[in-house]
Amino acid sequence: MLLNFLVLGFIVVTQALDVVKPYNNKVVFLPPSDWPSPRTNYARSVLIAQDGADTNVLLATWQNTSPEPPNPWFPVYRSTDLGQTWKPFSNITDTENGWGLRAQPYLYELPIAIGNFSAGTIVASGNSIPPNRTHTRIDVYASADKGRTWNFVSHVALGGRPIAVNGETPVWEPFFFTYEGQLVIYYSDQRDPEAHGQKLVHQVTTDLVNWGPVVDDVANPNPSDRPGMTTIAALPNGKYIMTYEYGGAPEIDFAVYYRISDSPLNFLPSIGHNLNATTGEQAQSSPTVVWTPYGGENGTIVVSANGNKGLWINKQLGAENSPWTLFPTGAAGGYARDLKVLPTSQQIFIVSGGVFGGTANHVSASVVNLP
Repeated sequence: MLLNFLVLGFIVVTQALDVVKPYNNKVVFLPPSDWPSPRTNYARSVLIAQDGADTNVLLATWQNTSPEPPNPWFPVYRSTDLGQTWKPFSNITDTENGWGLRAQPYLYELPIAIGNFSAGTIVASGNSIPPNRTHTRIDVYASADKGRTWNFVSHVALGGRPIAVNGETPVWEPFFFTYEGQLVIYYSDQRDPEAHGQKLVHQVTTDLVNWGPVVDDVANPNPSDRPGMTTIAALPNGKYIMTYEYGGAPEIDFAVYYRISDSPLNFLPSIGHNLNATTGEQAQSSPTVVWTPYGGENGTIVVSANGNKGLWINKQLGAENSPWTLFPTGAAGGYARDLKVLPTSQQIFIVSGGVFGGTANHVSASVVNLP
């Protein structure tokens, strides 16, 4: 059976509905015990509808702290059974700087052609950092064969030392989104330290090689504030939701906030709203957001945050003062857990690389059914 649903004026036709019994914390990767802490962190994934004879393929990657040399890389693992089992698939290595790919990877499948890169190309970004930790550099790699091989494409942003305190000048945490024929990369930017301890910005490209100017998305007037970790989802009413953590928030440090905008390129004038459940639980740290058509007329916005193993859900398109419900899960908590909507639209895939400050992290996957 095929599933059709309407998203932003386009009919999306999925492959035959793959359904998996919900599960918790299947091991994706267990690092050797002699790896330095935290061993793994910051896991990310992409769902590929078709790869040859395989449908609904999941790829996962993460940052690791393997012994050096060699310089670190982003491992890519592959699953053909919706995350229940995994095999090593490829490595994304720093072929351009010779520094190593050390932090904050992101995977994305192009839904449209961008320049000479066809729809279906898998693009990856992350932070290339030298062993002496003098710079941060957000680079882009691409795979024309669904993640089997990778080639360097472009530099996006160069920053200073990878130290997450005000006054330093690194760049962090890339995230991709496509809009009006452009690929947008969002990231956290500390390169304006006198005015902003950290702000959220984006740049756009039409060819994956040349990137436009830096545009502010969240730039708080208080110079000590540290908004970070942008993720974006499209909503069916033509609007877009951004989630981010807010270092310096009045509710709790690194409280999760969200903004709604008519354009994913113009979040700056939008109002930031604190995300907390009607029962009082506060979402905190490293959020990710997705939207699924499941759950009623407006579908469901689903948010993960580091401070709780559950998921925050909203069925009113994030409207101001609309309720958020904390839905408990058995999935492992984690720093910057990643979410993907699976083909049934009711099921959410969660991948975690472990908790912030963990000493023995590993990568795990879970699938939950939304209520």
